[in-house]
Amino acid sequence: MMFPSVNAVQIAYHVPDPERAAHEFAGKFGWGPFYYFEHIALARCLYRGETATFDHSSAYGQAGDLMIELITQHDDMPSILRDLYPKNAVGIHHVAHFVADLGATLLRLQVAGPHVALDACTATGTRFAMIDTSRELGHMIELYEGTGELLKFYRYVRRAAEGWDGSEPLRRIKV
Repeated sequence: MMFPSVNAVQIAYHVPDPERAAHEFAGKFGWGPFYYFEHIALARCLYRGETATFDHSSAYGQAGDLMIELITQHDDMPSILRDLYPKNAVGIHHVAHFVADLGATLLRLQVAGPHVALDACTATGTRFAMIDTSRELGHMIELYEGTGELLKFYRYVRRAAEGWDGSEPLRRIKV
């Protein structure tokens, strides 16, 4: 088995405008509130094995047991987003899973075959990877370790959604 048997923790939608999408998804589907991070800084970014930039913003909200990410890219540089969608398209980009050991999982995947499309680390120290399963699944799979600050953020978003009355569907976060 290439992937560990784990539950999905997030579905990410590529959207042209996360701010607008957050308001729309909150109104239509009751998802949210969304926490918006603009121009997420990366300390390291390898796109298909080559050093790259990835200028993107994301809004994170909750839909039941799943976190929802609304993600966009601010340029047309080659990337995991442009691999699947032009800038004005909407669709599922990836499904995220926690793994116990990201490094070991990526080594195992290199041998098994699925291509690591992105291996990156945020400026705050969260390493994540995108596995290109678009031919098999129609979207990518994101992997990261569910520990530390990332797990705290997941809990924070979930708690904010409990009993949320629909007010202030978008909340800006500065990092």
